[in-house]
Amino acid sequence: MAEFSLDLNEEQRDLRDWVHGFAAEVVRPAAAEWDAREETPWPVIQEAAKVGLYGFEFLATCWADPTGLSLPIASEELFWGDAGIGLSIFGTALAVAGIYGAGTPDQLVEWVPQCFGDVDSPAVAAFCTTEPEAGSDVGSMRTRAVYDQATDEWVLNGQKAYATNGGIAGVHVVTASVEPELGSRGQAAFVVPPGTPGLNATRKLRKLGLRASHTADVFLDDVRVPGRCLLGGKDALDERLARARSGQRASGQAAMRTFELSRPTVGAQALGVARAAYEYALDYAKDRVQFGRPIIANQAVAFALADMKMEIDAARLLVWRASWMGRNNRPFTAGEGSMSKLKAGEVAVSVTDKAVQLLGGAGFLRDHPVERWYRDAKIYTIFEGTSEIQRLVISRAISGMQIR
Repeated sequence: MAEFSLDLNEEQRDLRDWVHGFAAEVVRPAAAEWDAREETPWPVIQEAAKVGLYGFEFLATCWADPTGLSLPIASEELFWGDAGIGLSIFGTALAVAGIYGAGTPDQLVEWVPQCFGDVDSPAVAAFCTTEPEAGSDVGSMRTRAVYDQATDEWVLNGQKAYATNGGIAGVHVVTASVEPELGSRGQAAFVVPPGTPGLNATRKLRKLGLRASHTADVFLDDVRVPGRCLLGGKDALDERLARARSGQRASGQAAMRTFELSRPTVGAQALGVARAAYEYALDYAKDRVQFGRPIIANQAVAFALADMKMEIDAARLLVWRASWMGRNNRPFTAGEGSMSKLKAGEVAVSVTDKAVQLLGGAGFLRDHPVERWYRDAKIYTIFEGTSEIQRLVISRAISGMQIR
């Protein structure tokens, strides 16, 4: 088992510098344009594919790191460049993680390459789970999947909300209820192949931030997919449902870890946004002269920047701890995954708010990127579990009680 160290190894330092270089040279110069256009930055995705930053091989290399730190390191650097473009590049990883976590080896081989396309013609994938009436309350999912034994097909009907890459994706990974009376234990995940009739995304959503990342509601109207598209296969599903019907309970810790494992990476994304705003505000405070001296010479400004730096570093330690714990199968006895995402998300909101304030009127203008980072930061207290949900997970973990 890998021992935790605050000293990055050579491979991690090289990864950090490589992704940072791509973010500085390719992502940042394009960020304002694609934010204003509110369109998927296909040319940037293609550049990422050309250099090896977009594809399963990159993700697999990061996941193989025994310390668990490679993916959060890469995420922080890419999202330091721009969160909207960063999510356009890393959003496909959500669907890939769904296939990787629940699929069979044959399903991995069949579907993962189709998620990314190729270098000359990259594709994106979508993970569709949130619903209009079932966001944090996953047990209330209304999308249904019914098995048609005569044709060995599953028929999906329902609506998904806020799906990253929804509609423009080739591969959609969709969660659906197979036995609603079992709640979240009666759900399964399905691959909807490219071009499947009945899947539509009629309206692209316009957002406060992350505008370069495509978000849409996805509608499923008698979507028929072959039996092989049930992730994990029908035998495994039937066995799981039988256990649920008999009243066997899954380990509470195991269930919590399933949700917890992805949260440190999301926290790392928030860190990238926060660090970008802090660095910009620091440089501005050194250069901006008022009353004959740089504004950083004023204690109020200097102390604000000190707090920003401290909070970013504290959040990073929580992200790294949870990432290491998840990779090394350490139990999240106190909701450590939720802690990392909660702290990083709220730090991103706080730091970007302070950055706008330190720039004064200039911070309110699109001439400076802090206004974009300010808009982008807010989502990190909302998606992948709101701050309130993170606090609920933590409080349940530390109390052992079903707090509501």
